[in-house]
Amino acid sequence: MIHSEHPFRPAPEDRDQARRFRGRLAAGVSIVTAGPESKRTGLTVSSLLVIEGDPPIAELVVGPTTDLWATVKETGRFVIHVCRYDDNKLADVFAGLAPSPGGLFTGTSIDQTEWGPVLADLRDRAYCSYQSAREAGWSGVISGLIDRVEISELTDPMIHFRSGYRRLSPGR
Repeated sequence: MIHSEHPFRPAPEDRDQARRFRGRLAAGVSIVTAGPESKRTGLTVSSLLVIEGDPPIAELVVGPTTDLWATVKETGRFVIHVCRYDDNKLADVFAGLAPSPGGLFTGTSIDQTEWGPVLADLRDRAYCSYQSAREAGWSGVISGLIDRVEISELTDPMIHFRSGYRRLSPGR
């Protein structure tokens, strides 16, 4: 018999309530990249905060055991790319949810910068210099100073809500 529920999902009463609450907070989807050409890495991140100021600061929540965590701490720089809804397949690759034979960056146009790899098709981005990292809960928070920003006329950003990607613009 085929069931409509995921066979490995815990019963509602056994699920982490804080995680369920976080899932109800709509968040923009970004891909964060770092590293020199020989050690490029990236990760899809939706837990991200940009704090205005002089200088502005970006804080992202990532696992302290990820390649991104180690590479950002080692190189001292990273790039945050804002995803459009049509970038959902790329976001799945960087989240480790979709296969990418040959590696994360295979088939993607890249410009290597001093901050790390830039995904050429994602035109809204922030170039950041590492400031600090601290473990928090089961994750960690990386803080970086925003050195430079590039902005396009983004009209259809991708949103993460309740374990899935959504369009911000209705009817598209």
